[in-house]
Amino acid sequence: MLNFDLQPTLENELISIVPLQEDHFELLFAVASDPLIWEQHPNKNRFEREVFKNFFKGAIESNGAFIVLDKKTGHIVGSSRYYELDVVKKSVAIGYTFIGRDFWGKGYNDALKKLMLNYAFQFVDKVILHIGATNFRSQKAAEKLGAMKVAELEIAYYGEPIKWNFVYEVTKNKCLNV
Repeated sequence: MLNFDLQPTLENELISIVPLQEDHFELLFAVASDPLIWEQHPNKNRFEREVFKNFFKGAIESNGAFIVLDKKTGHIVGSSRYYELDVVKKSVAIGYTFIGRDFWGKGYNDALKKLMLNYAFQFVDKVILHIGATNFRSQKAAEKLGAMKVAELEIAYYGEPIKWNFVYEVTKNKCLNV
């Protein structure tokens, strides 16, 4: 049995990630309400309050979601989560990630993924990333970490319509830059 805590508190020099709580809704929605964050995402209307409420509810119920904080300022960077832990295959998925535009291109997404990958690889051999077929920014970011596209599939996000996604895989022995 893997002793993988899906909601640890983790930090590096740039960010802290802490378990997402119900009272984080307004703080996180303030970041998520920017339509440009979701421009390439399969669910482009996630910036709308009611749509984001559904996303947030799924995040809380996942018991693997985080709020990401800038370590120096305490500002909300965004959110991510672990999900689909598979004890038999020794794999876990990382996703549902979004980063506020103020933090784009400044190493925050990279720092977040490295932090989550380093933690995950203490327990699993493989990490899965589900990335929207039109989310080119996220696809490039995953490839920079050494992730390889291994499949395409339709995914229904929590309470949302089915969308076309690419499945990327990064393995412990092939992961770059972590």
